[in-house]
Parts: sequence; structure tokens; C-alpha cells
Amino acid sequence: MEQNSFAASGRRKEAVARVTIIPGKGAFVVNGTPIADYLQREILVDHAREPLVMTEMDGKFDISCVAKGGGKSGQAGAIRLAVSRALSAFNPDVRSALRREGMLTRDPRQVERKKYGRPKARKRFQYSKR
Repeated sequence: MEQNSFAASGRRKEAVARVTIIPGKGAFVVNGTPIADYLQREILVDHAREPLVMTEMDGKFDISCVAKGGGKSGQAGAIRLAVSRALSAFNPDVRSALRREGMLTRDPRQVERKKYGRPKARKRFQYSKR
């Protein structure tokens, strides 16, 4: 890895993302595909780019990401955490701002397991009196 590149990883639900940032022109590639084409939904793209926009570093880095596991929403959250961690490694001054916005905190929520005798984790079968 080059001296001026910074790497970090992030997780959300079942998704894991490894991000490498290099000072550049603003290319954001996930699994070899531009982020807008990969995540498909504008909300998810904005969610993943949020640390860059908040720290006013959007367009200043070329970002390469490998995301796997989970769905698109979980991967977007994992990318967001990884980008936040990489930015704070690049510039420790932005760490407090990212921390204040909650972008350096891993979201611990996981899917609750399905219980026996029920169709889902908490949902119950329809009650029939007669």
C-alpha cells in the first residue's frame, strides 16, 4: 500500500466493506462498479457519501471499496463507517466532527432470530376463537 493511501473496514448487519482512499479526483468505485450503479438507490448513495459531504472532502479522494455480505442497505452502512474511519485516519482533525454526527459508531442492531411456533421472530399466527 502506498504511503498516501488510507484503508479501513466497516460493518453493518451482515455486510462488510473494506475501503481504500487515495487523494485524487473523486472517483468512488464499489466492487469495480461506480457507486451509483452498484447501490442503485440515490438514498443509499447519499448515505454512503455522507462522511465526505459532511467533512467537505467530497471530490478530493479516489475511493476504492470491496463490499460483501448482506444487502445493499447494509453494504451502504458498512461503506459509510469504513469511509468515516479512513477519513479520520487521514485527518485526525475531522474525527470529533464525525464522532458528533455518529458516523464512527458501528450500528449494533442485528436481525432477531425466528422463534419456534411463530411465523417470524415476534409475529404470531392468527388467533381463532372457534
